[in-house]
Amino acid sequence: MEQPAEQQLENKVETHVKTNSEAVQNASVNEAQLIASLHKGYIELKHQIHKVIIGQESVIDSMLCCMLAGGHCIVQGVPGLAKTLMVHSVADAMSLSFNRIQFTPDLMPSDITGADIIQRDPQSHKRKFEFVKGPIFSNVVLADEINRTPPKTQAALLQAMQEREVTVSGQTYKLEEPFFVLATQNPIEQEGTYPLPEAALDRFMFMIYIDYPSAKEEHMIVKQTTTGRKKDTQTVLDRHNMLLFQEIVRMAPVSDTVIAYCINLARATRPTSKTATWMVKKYLKWGAGPRAGQFMTLGAKALALIKGRITASFDDVRDVSKLVLRHRIITNFDAEADGVSVEKILDDLVENVPLPK
Repeated sequence: MEQPAEQQLENKVETHVKTNSEAVQNASVNEAQLIASLHKGYIELKHQIHKVIIGQESVIDSMLCCMLAGGHCIVQGVPGLAKTLMVHSVADAMSLSFNRIQFTPDLMPSDITGADIIQRDPQSHKRKFEFVKGPIFSNVVLADEINRTPPKTQAALLQAMQEREVTVSGQTYKLEEPFFVLATQNPIEQEGTYPLPEAALDRFMFMIYIDYPSAKEEHMIVKQTTTGRKKDTQTVLDRHNMLLFQEIVRMAPVSDTVIAYCINLARATRPTSKTATWMVKKYLKWGAGPRAGQFMTLGAKALALIKGRITASFDDVRDVSKLVLRHRIITNFDAEADGVSVEKILDDLVENVPLPK
C-alpha cells in the first residue's frame, strides 16, 4: 500500500536529518522536492493570508520567514494596522492554536504561564493543587504591547521563548512545537511603559516595522471591511507541515562565504572593531552580539527557500540584515544630536562592508 504524500515527505526529511553532512555535500533530487514542497506551502499560506490582509507584502514575508527559521519577532507600528488579524490569519491557515495576551501594568507572570489552583476532587472530596495552563500554552502567541508590563512579567514570557518550557512551583511543563511569539510595541504614548532591556530584545530574531498602507490599499481595506461579505481563511497546512519546513530550513546547505558575510556584518556594528564603519564608530555605543550572525544565517536560508532556491546568497543576507540588526545596536548621544537614525547607520553598514573573498 502506497504511503500518503505527507508521510513520504516526513520520511525524506528524517533521512536527510540523519545524513545531514552527506546531504550538504551532494544536493539530490529529494532535496529539490523538499524545497519545492516548502515553496508551494509558502505560496498557499500567503494566498490565504491575503484573503483578509491587503498589502503589507514585506511584513508578511518577514513574519513567515521568521516562523520558518524557528524564531520570534517583534513588530512596531501604530494601532490599527491589522497586526493582530495578520498573525491570527497565519494560525487559522495552519490550524495552529492561537492566544492573544494584552500586556498591561497589572499583568502578573501567572497570568501568562498559568498557576496551581486548589481544586476539589469530586470522589474523595479532598482538595488538591491542580495546574491550570495559561495562554502561553499555544502554538502562536500574540504579546500585544509587551512594553506596557513590568520586567518581572516580561521575563516570564522570555523564558518560554528561549527554553520552550514553563516552570511553575518547581514543576516544568514543555510547550508544544511549533511555538512562535509575535510581540508588538506601540511607538507612541511611551509614558508609563517598560522598554524591553537589550538582553531581552536580543531574544527576538526579527524586529519588523509596519507602516501605513498606500492610498489604493487603504481604499480596498475600507471597501472590504464595510460590506456584509466576510472572507475567511481556509486551512492549507498544519502543525506537522510547519515542523517539517523548519527542519528543511535547518538542514539547508549554506556556503562558508555567506556565513562569513553574516559574521562580518555583525562584527562591523561594534565600535571597537577594526572593520567598523565611520558611522558605527561615531554614532554607536554598543553593537550586535554573536546571536546576530546566527539569526542572519538562518533568516537568509529561510528567505532563499521560500523563493525556491536551495542555498542562500549575499542578497538574502542583505535583505534580512536590517530585520536582525536594528534592535541589537545602541546609538549614543552624538547620533541623537545629529539626528542620525538607526536605519541610516545600517544603510551605510550594508553599503560599506565588503563581501568576503
